[in-house]
Amino acid sequence: MDLSDSPAEAAFRSEVRAFLEESGHFYPREQTPWGDMGDDPETMERFEQWRAAIVERGWIAPHWPKEYGGAGLSPREQFVLNEEFARHGVTNAGGSGVSMIGPTLIIHGTEEQKAEHLTKILSGERRWAQGWSEPGAGSDLASLQTRAVRDGDEYVVNGQKIWTSGAHRADWIFMLARTDPDAPKHRGISLLLFDIRSPGVSIRPLINMAFGHHFNEVFFEDVRVPVRNRLGEENRGWYVGMTLTDFERSGIGNATGVARKLENLLDTAKAGPASEVRNARRPDGAWRLELADRWVEVNVARLFSYRIMTLQTRGLVPNHEASVSKLFTTELNQRIARTTHRMYGLYGQMWDYSRPEAMGGQASYGYLRTISASISGGSSEIQRNVIATRGLGLPRG
Repeated sequence: MDLSDSPAEAAFRSEVRAFLEESGHFYPREQTPWGDMGDDPETMERFEQWRAAIVERGWIAPHWPKEYGGAGLSPREQFVLNEEFARHGVTNAGGSGVSMIGPTLIIHGTEEQKAEHLTKILSGERRWAQGWSEPGAGSDLASLQTRAVRDGDEYVVNGQKIWTSGAHRADWIFMLARTDPDAPKHRGISLLLFDIRSPGVSIRPLINMAFGHHFNEVFFEDVRVPVRNRLGEENRGWYVGMTLTDFERSGIGNATGVARKLENLLDTAKAGPASEVRNARRPDGAWRLELADRWVEVNVARLFSYRIMTLQTRGLVPNHEASVSKLFTTELNQRIARTTHRMYGLYGQMWDYSRPEAMGGQASYGYLRTISASISGGSSEIQRNVIATRGLGLPRG
């Protein structure tokens, strides 16, 4: 197997690297999700400058067809672009609008829906939140109880969503709601799109254990949504939603981002004094073995990414393959975070970003941030179920 770039891919990689080196002065904070950007005007301005720069090149939506405003890159070119972005620690700034609902609209949307939303997603004029989980329907999402009752040309929506990423900054929401309570649970769901500032919508912040505001609770009380805003057929929204979830889980740049975290740890461990970097209770030989394990796992994650890219090159949508990559990579992120925290010993408990020890508080922050990674996008248990039933053909329990 030859994993090296073709001449054309190598030239494109050089182009991306040159652009990133030229644009480094306005990178947002490393790998910061939109919802965690905070309200600092300078940070937000740099984020918008970065976004404008990649919009200009068409790289905000590299996987979208050119006819819809994307770059129309091949899967291998997308892989190169995402790899280099992850290696430099930057986001593509598109959010869930570009990575999830946009591609799903291209597949399942009407021409009117595409005309209404796609251009505004690319320009940043319309930012999106995902209304999936509920207090009683997380991993078992098909048990959701938020209702959408048909009333002429509108649905009347009542219910609650939770862990809604970036809802406090979003303009619109794509949401699963139950439109037929008497149908089997997977067959009575529809996918709706609507303005998150509609009358009857209220948003309550949820502060995570790393003291960041990314998640929210969202409540719906007699919210009226035009029927034309339904994506796909009525009561068939679960299957449209699973198309979206496959896009969410693919994450072909994740492995490089994980590798970068490990490389940063290795560089810091080699450069810093042993008293500040390595827990004195363990010998250096034990650390070398643990870091070697992490390095092997990083390369396994990279091969999973290549597998997904190969499927996309063949015109296929990764399904259980995306679950394999998502499961392995998010749990690897947690193992790297634990290694980092243990290596710093008591210094790993610091939160002072102004001090160099423990990478300026990144050990604690990174450890806490990775905990939710194996839940979002479908928990590790759900990914194992998908792998078992769709990948291995095992019967459902």
